[in-house]
Amino acid sequence: MARLLENKVAIVTGAAHGIGRGHALELARHGATVVVNDLGTSVRGEGTGRDADEVVELIRKNGGMAIAEYSDIADEEQVPHLFERARAEFGRVDVVVNNAGIVRDRVIWNMPVADFDAVMRVHVRGTWLMTHAAANHWRERAQSGETFTGRIINTTSGAGLSGNFGQSNYATAKAAIVGLTLTSSLELYKYGVTVNAVGPGGMTRLTATSATGEKAFEADDLAPGEYHPMDPAGSSPLVAWLASDQAQHVTGQVIRAIHDKIYLMGGWCEKDTISSGGERWDADTLGMKLATDIFHTRAPGLR
Repeated sequence: MARLLENKVAIVTGAAHGIGRGHALELARHGATVVVNDLGTSVRGEGTGRDADEVVELIRKNGGMAIAEYSDIADEEQVPHLFERARAEFGRVDVVVNNAGIVRDRVIWNMPVADFDAVMRVHVRGTWLMTHAAANHWRERAQSGETFTGRIINTTSGAGLSGNFGQSNYATAKAAIVGLTLTSSLELYKYGVTVNAVGPGGMTRLTATSATGEKAFEADDLAPGEYHPMDPAGSSPLVAWLASDQAQHVTGQVIRAIHDKIYLMGGWCEKDTISSGGERWDADTLGMKLATDIFHTRAPGLR
């Protein structure tokens, strides 16, 4: 198997279980040295543990290099420590995979503000802080005259792209990550850095909490080469390729990996248009034009 990531150093957040675990194992299989970051919390972001140690042992058992790291990626004081540790151990950071996340699902009228804030903190603040630290690391290297490539791969979801009942916090966070991806891809490309977002599928601890009768499993529960449509690592080959030098021409993209299919997402774009002919719109006229020319329905009161 081609080793796309030989001599690369990658940080993967939320890498102890599920999708992040699959990413960490896949990057290591392709030759990357992996910093396995995870607080070891529950799916709600509660408690701590040393679950990342198990992933490090799996990587080392297969001949790879990895260390476990327990920084809180939503803490502005701990994130620099995470990068300093990676630099101290391995000299630099080449790839950042922002995968850490939690869920606290409820319909909006029953959702406590604390549950909204907690989800936004991990997904949005955490992804932004990691991107901010990576950007400073790479900008410093570029200003010293070094030539290199850098990769940020963020995690979005169908909830963020299309909405999902009972997930106003999670969907908002995942949509925000797309905005961050698009903007940081513009800001960082001059330094040789690409930024993309992946929307994965899979039966994980997070998705199993809302799936009746379904049980989460880990990517390494499957035999090598075995296929399962709900494999948490189903998007990991895409992440490995985006992290490689082969993908230098791909940035600012949102790509979904669901079962055996890869979808390049188009995002918001101009779908249709009407014009007032250079005059200020009148609300009644505007409503009629929208109904007939845009939504192709009859406006109320029309016969």
